[in-house]
This record gives sequence, structure tokens and C-alpha cells, in this order.
Amino acid sequence: MSKGVGKQTICEFWGATNLDSVEVTERALRDAVRAGGATLVDVFVHRFAPQGISGIAVIAESHLAVHTWPELGYCAADFFTCGEHVDNDAIVEVLREAYQAQHVDVRHFARGVAPAVQPA
Repeated sequence: MSKGVGKQTICEFWGATNLDSVEVTERALRDAVRAGGATLVDVFVHRFAPQGISGIAVIAESHLAVHTWPELGYCAADFFTCGEHVDNDAIVEVLREAYQAQHVDVRHFARGVAPAVQPA
């Protein structure tokens, strides 16, 4: 299994809007899961006082999570997907649109890749 068990994608969205809306975040998570071709299990979104949102979409392939800082125009997102069929780039684009981010930094990592040398 040289490709590992899945992909981890970490995103930082800057110059973003809609960061204090439970409705926008829930819709963004649902739309992102659908666009990525993943299988939705459930969505949970929590609004903090005085501001900020944390949301997670549990998917059959693992998870998609977002955390917002409206006062900074910033959203952090990460998602882990097992298998080859999920389109992580499509997920990023849905979140970019939902939060109208001016700048997005994206990093992809292979997960579950066995080390070249097994420990004794």
C-alpha cells in the first residue's frame, strides 16, 4: 500500500466572509462533501460567543472540519479522506466560494504510508 490509506488536506482561507454564520457553514460542509464525491454521515456546527464557528462533516471516508475567526477574516479547514475517489480539490473550491476567500493556502499530505524500514 505505497500510496497510504488516504489524503489529508489542510487549508487556510484569508480575506474571507460569512465566517460567523451557522447556516453558511452547514451548507458549505454539505455542498463540499457532495462536490468531493464523499458519503455524508452527519454534520455538526457550533457557534461560539461572541463569534466564531466550528463545524465538522463526518463522512464515511473520515471527516471535513472548519474553524473560523471572523475578526481575522480567517478560516482553517482540514479534511482526511480514505480511498482514491474523493476529490479534495473540489472540496477546497466549494469552501473558497462559500467563504468568498481572497487567498487560499492548500497543502496535501499522504496518510498511512508505511515507513520504508519496519522497526524490529
